[in-house]
Amino acid sequence: MSPSSSVHANMAPPIPLLAVRGSDGTSFLCGPPDCQEHSAFQRDSQRSKCFTFSRDGTLFAWANGQSVSVVKSSDGSVVSTIDLPKTSLLEFSPLGSTLATWQPYAKTPASPQGEANLQLWELPSGRLLKALYQKKFESWCPSWSEDEKIAVRSVNNELQFFENNDFNTIANKLHMQKVSDYVLSPGGQPSRVTIYVPGSKGAPSFVRLYQYPVLGGPTAALANKSFFKADRVAMLWNKKASAVLVTASTDVDKSGASYYGEQTLHYLAVNGETAVVQLPKNGPIYDVVWSPNSTEFCAVYGFMPAKATVFNLKCDPVFDFGTGPRNAAYYSPLGNILVLAGFGNLRGQMEVWDVKKYKQVSKPEAPDSTFFSWCPDGEHIVTATCSPRLRVSNGYRIWHYTGSVLHKQETPVGSELWEVRWQSFPAGTFPERAIKYQAAPTELGTTQAKPTMAYRPPALRHLPATASSKLHEEEAPQDMRAPGGEKPLSKTALKNQRKREAKKAAKQDAKPEPPSDPAPVSIVQSAPSCGDPELDKKMKNLKKKLKAIEELKEQQASGKVLQKNQLDKVEKEEQLLKELEELQLEM
Repeated sequence: MSPSSSVHANMAPPIPLLAVRGSDGTSFLCGPPDCQEHSAFQRDSQRSKCFTFSRDGTLFAWANGQSVSVVKSSDGSVVSTIDLPKTSLLEFSPLGSTLATWQPYAKTPASPQGEANLQLWELPSGRLLKALYQKKFESWCPSWSEDEKIAVRSVNNELQFFENNDFNTIANKLHMQKVSDYVLSPGGQPSRVTIYVPGSKGAPSFVRLYQYPVLGGPTAALANKSFFKADRVAMLWNKKASAVLVTASTDVDKSGASYYGEQTLHYLAVNGETAVVQLPKNGPIYDVVWSPNSTEFCAVYGFMPAKATVFNLKCDPVFDFGTGPRNAAYYSPLGNILVLAGFGNLRGQMEVWDVKKYKQVSKPEAPDSTFFSWCPDGEHIVTATCSPRLRVSNGYRIWHYTGSVLHKQETPVGSELWEVRWQSFPAGTFPERAIKYQAAPTELGTTQAKPTMAYRPPALRHLPATASSKLHEEEAPQDMRAPGGEKPLSKTALKNQRKREAKKAAKQDAKPEPPSDPAPVSIVQSAPSCGDPELDKKMKNLKKKLKAIEELKEQQASGKVLQKNQLDKVEKEEQLLKELEELQLEM
């Protein structure tokens, strides 16, 4: 147990800090409920390029363009200062024993081959352990197992493994042509790694899962999944390191159905099981997240309005949240709450769900947000509008998941907010509390979204809204588990259930309307010809117009909203009837 977790075991949970970085410098804010600037940390007015907390949150490091500083989060006391003016990226090893720093690779007259731009520093001494070459910033930092017994980095189509932070000796290698990405499993031993090799010359792309130190060919792999449609992949381990989700993406959808290219979702488990996750709605896959319990995951997908569905480890749907304006999902640190959100080009509307009951808690709104993060206490959230994504209206808000706003900070005009980040804590630091459904009143009010209406032209706004005025047909949330039980329906049972529902709906539509008042006799009846071709022609045109008006009135009675030109036609009915009556008198 770490020192911080042993301290917290017999006392009230700590108050998380929020680190804030912008054009005005770097500062700390004490988290909820008070939300005041951290008095022990002296604000650094220099413009920081990056900052990060250690895994347990006890250390904080930032680079301000002159040096890299490491301090204790509790009191701001200096642990180490390293003279590194060009540092752009920082990362602590899981136990906080090593600090990795990266600066852009560059060649100089003094060093035509370029200088080693990835440095590993021992803490707290600040001694340089190893300097390495890392030209690209993608996957720049070595990946460590949680106990730091294993570390791995990608170098020229091979994965190099190091043991016990000895970066002078390569302990093992996984060499495979064109390995373009890898992800090391979370947690301690045994360490597992997934690798991605893109397809070429008609061969498929594939993802393989290995357990260290057995890193041989395909037969050594714990699981193997190949697919043709993949220009790149995103690989995501669950917390227990028992399974991986792989989102495979193509840059171009050859069918022309999607601007976003084409995505598929795959599942691989350490026991060798693999599957393609069947998503009921066509369109992009916006987000995929594991629940902290490692037994479920949520996918947000499909053309707008997007669907969101929770699946179990058999890739069967457990709960469908229906459709809505969303493109992201965020489980709380304790896994008991799920937030579905629509950021970016959407309005910032969020849905907060109680995952155990699958009941909606609140529906807040955070317009123009470019960042969202759960507080480690599982009770609070920060949303922020940051540059360079948005250069106006920068600032952040801290709020309770029920929608109560506890703190609001707007960046002054002429200044920019670049990043906010919660202090991290060991698992088990914060207890799980009962979920609240009522927002507590605060001075700043709540962020509950106002009900939105579909756009209606001015000419139709005086008429009652109907279902046909909706731009999209919305789907309601649906529990996919068998009635009265926790076990989800099988794919066959689910398919049959949908068929039965569709059949039932079709029968409902086909049922004859109940008898109502006798239908009015149509004004447009056949009349004998008067013998005057000109008069006959006029009467025929009038009857045609009246018949069209009669049809429009029937549509209006059934609930359809008429357009302005159609309403104008209906208003002329009396005039046309009068004209027809005058013509009939002339016969």
